[in-house]
Amino acid sequence: MSTALSGISSANERLRASAANIANLASSNQARPSVELANVDKVPEREINPANEVVEQQSAAYAFVANLKVLQTQLNTTGALLDIKA
Repeated sequence: MSTALSGISSANERLRASAANIANLASSNQARPSVELANVDKVPEREINPANEVVEQQSAAYAFVANLKVLQTQLNTTGALLDIKA
């Protein structure tokens, strides 16, 4: 269950960072903060590309939904096991 919850949290953070990048696109400082799961301390700053941000948002949304399905399946399985033992 913690893996699915961690994946949901990660997808949410990716979506938040990408949305902030789009919101700050018109600002003078267009350095792109991003979320890198492997190495959080050393995140490279890149130029903001709106097309890449849209792809990132879609990817994060799909990851969010996939992790929700994993969590739902695990909860359903746990419920079925409890029903069998009851």
